Amino acid sequence: MSASHKFAPGVSGRPPSHQTPLTILEIITLVHVSVLVIVGAWAFGGNADWSRRLLAWIGSLGALITLTALQSAEMRKEGRLRPLRWLWPLGVVNLLVIAATFNPTFREVLDGSKSLFVPTPSNPHFPGSARPLLAFKQLWFFDGVYLSCFNLAFIIRQRRALRTLFLILSANAVVLAVFGTAQKLVGATGLYFGLQKSPQPFFFSTFIYHNHWGAFIVLMTAATIGLVYHFVRRRDSRGFFQSPAFGGLVAILFLAASVPLSGSRSCTVLMALLLIIGFVHWVVRLIRQRRAYRESIILPVALSAAVFAGVAYFAYDIGRPMIEHRLEATENQVSKIRAQGGLGQRATLYRDTWRLAQEKPWFGWGMASYPTAFYTFNSQQFSPVDGLTTNYHDAHSDWLQAIAEHGFVGSTFLALCALVPLFYRRRALTQSPFTAYLLLGCAMILLYAWVEFPFGNGEVIITFWACFFCAIHYGRLDSSSDT
Repeated sequence: MSASHKFAPGVSGRPPSHQTPLTILEIITLVHVSVLVIVGAWAFGGNADWSRRLLAWIGSLGALITLTALQSAEMRKEGRLRPLRWLWPLGVVNLLVIAATFNPTFREVLDGSKSLFVPTPSNPHFPGSARPLLAFKQLWFFDGVYLSCFNLAFIIRQRRALRTLFLILSANAVVLAVFGTAQKLVGATGLYFGLQKSPQPFFFSTFIYHNHWGAFIVLMTAATIGLVYHFVRRRDSRGFFQSPAFGGLVAILFLAASVPLSGSRSCTVLMALLLIIGFVHWVVRLIRQRRAYRESIILPVALSAAVFAGVAYFAYDIGRPMIEHRLEATENQVSKIRAQGGLGQRATLYRDTWRLAQEKPWFGWGMASYPTAFYTFNSQQFSPVDGLTTNYHDAHSDWLQAIAEHGFVGSTFLALCALVPLFYRRRALTQSPFTAYLLLGCAMILLYAWVEFPFGNGEVIITFWACFFCAIHYGRLDSSSDT
């Protein structure tokens, strides 16, 4: 049938989704994720008990939004319910965690005003939980965050909407970076310019732990670099310095400079690697573009290198005292490791955690059980420095802690929560630099999780899943919505 007879006389075809206004449900989804990320960032990075509960309540709205979308006849008609296939690993994780709560491995004993947890007989062949109530709370938070971010891929139909979301989130990250920088430069002794005492001396901005701040900023910087490359590719009559791309570069400068200033050595390395990748990408793009027009590449490449070096020096100069202090601390740690042999306390912690995991290799000790279960496996119960009791709340390796808490079975299904959607959208992952940089940021945090615990922070969890679901969905959407 010809195009002229495809529709009845006087009836035009339905416009593509990128030309239709956002629905109320799409707007609610975008606002909901924005609120979740922004509130988490300002509420101690989601790492205070009250803020984690608040974020769990906010995240719970994600399930209601998902259920509302299921009632949409339009979504069913357009075949947009397919992403629901991605949720089966999350369902299995929920079944395992809930089943484990019926097989407690520890019981609480009251000693005056203190609570002690002692091992109790349990079924060794069935999933168990050391702290069933904590497991429910952590599962509540995880489900809310996952479904809220999943809705970005399930409901949103426009690339522009996703970019707008991350423009808002990047702006929020810049404000946090400026806030933290000012706080550091005036010598604040606590969070919010000293209004709140920090339980960790190396805090930054609103985050209790500097390595968590670093992980959050690596994710947001990767997203911002992706946005810059999107706007650079667009033909804009306003010129580069009046375009959003230039504003993005300024944002990257503030974000990147905050990481060494925070004192996070590991995240400074990650940030440097991310910026080098972005710079090499820029140079390669510049060379190809100049050669296509048969123009000289020497001057623009030299100018780009000079700007990159200037930015690096600015970041170093503003954080010089903290950088030099952390370098000195690193040298002292290396000297102690050489004198003692091995890798010091961290290696012992990993070894003890692995012994914990080997005790229950299939289903682990239960979600959120690590601090309780690890106590009896801790061979470093007294600090060699001051002789005080040393308790570990985290394994300083999220991968190792996941195996200890969920076993190999549970950890596999946790990984499938990301791998299944990644598999279904694998063909769309190379469609845009924005997608590529979002996934690069996620990959860096997953790599970092081998030697630290970024996912011990609520805000990092939220931002990770927001970046992930936006990345896998963005390339699938109609590229015409870029205009």
